[in-house]
Amino acid sequence: MSRLFRSSTLRPSPIDTDLRRRYYKHLAARGGLYAGLLIASVFYLLPVYVLTVTGLKSFAEVGISTMWALPSEPTLAPLFRAYERLLPNLLNSISLTVPATIISCILGSINGYVFAKWRFRGSNLLFVLILFGMFIPYQSILIPLVRTLSTIGLYGSLYGLILTHVVYGIPITTLIFRNYYSEVPDSLLEAAYVDGLGFFQSYLRIALPISAPGFVVVAIWQFTNIWNEFLFAIVITQRPAMQPITVALQNLAGSQVVEWNVQMAGALIAALPTLIVYIVLGRFFVRGLMAGSVKG
Repeated sequence: MSRLFRSSTLRPSPIDTDLRRRYYKHLAARGGLYAGLLIASVFYLLPVYVLTVTGLKSFAEVGISTMWALPSEPTLAPLFRAYERLLPNLLNSISLTVPATIISCILGSINGYVFAKWRFRGSNLLFVLILFGMFIPYQSILIPLVRTLSTIGLYGSLYGLILTHVVYGIPITTLIFRNYYSEVPDSLLEAAYVDGLGFFQSYLRIALPISAPGFVVVAIWQFTNIWNEFLFAIVITQRPAMQPITVALQNLAGSQVVEWNVQMAGALIAALPTLIVYIVLGRFFVRGLMAGSVKG
């Protein structure tokens, strides 16, 4: 009798068995997810690995080893050589990207606030027309762009390139800020009107101070696009002294012999600024995108 009682009490109940089965299934799903993420990370980091190991090899070793092999005698000479040759163009890219990003953020913020909080006749149609700018290919406007910049005296200069990126960035920056400001309660602005603030005073006193997430999203987006852009850069800035780093990196290849170690080191230098921006501000990027994506 006692043996029967003891065996019945130690037998797991159907509820415990079901919970244990669900727990193991959850662990298996989580393990599969992490394994998939690990494989994807390795796949996407392979180019960075190739850039790094090739940039640390001497020119002689690049010719006799595979691109996957670690350098037998690591050297920083290719990195210093690439940095020396790209430094003027690196400064050009900084002089281009920083002001173009700042101006794009400011104009996008103002436009987004107007379209989100100012209901005037034709506002929706005007907003749609502005968004059409996102779908215009770069190649289709090169000839009128060059003629326009030549007419106003900005062709061949960084100022013309800054103007081009600011104008081409207005549609996407306006869209991001409009979605962001749509989440600002109208009652908050109405209270500001009651206190005597005008429309743009409400923007400066209320909307702008709470716009940090939107500015982070737009800044990362514009900085990355402007820094990595090649077509406008090579067409508008024809003189090597005025070219940004993306064009100068192409010129590192040379005409007779390609120094792959210097080329890879230069690509690594060109990629570092955007990488640093994403490392520093990346955690705010998704948060800023989600800020204007959910209603209610």
